[in-house]
Amino acid sequence: MGRLFAGTPFDRPPTCDRCGQLEAACACPTPVEPLPEPSTQRPRVKVEKRAKGKVVTVVADLNPTGGHLESLAGTLKAKVGTGGTVKEGRIELQGDRLAAVEAALVGLGYAPRRG
Repeated sequence: MGRLFAGTPFDRPPTCDRCGQLEAACACPTPVEPLPEPSTQRPRVKVEKRAKGKVVTVVADLNPTGGHLESLAGTLKAKVGTGGTVKEGRIELQGDRLAAVEAALVGLGYAPRRG
């Protein structure tokens, strides 16, 4: 994926946020945050009704560190067979998929709770 102004006079190569050097020349170590263990988390699964009668299944109370929510949302969407997104630290899946989401979370090692 290219940058917005690539190939124009306004093109600026990306720089490191910590040292200020070009990303290609940066020697800063990349921070590695460990992913939280599924067995240590108790996600809350519930169904919410939205405007115009739309229903979404929400998975909340997950540890958002390490940026794993996007990958978990992708896994849940594939296992349940529906669309969804990550908003405000919560995974929102389209439709009333409470039982399927709970089963998928248990299969991934989580201990979900309703409510």
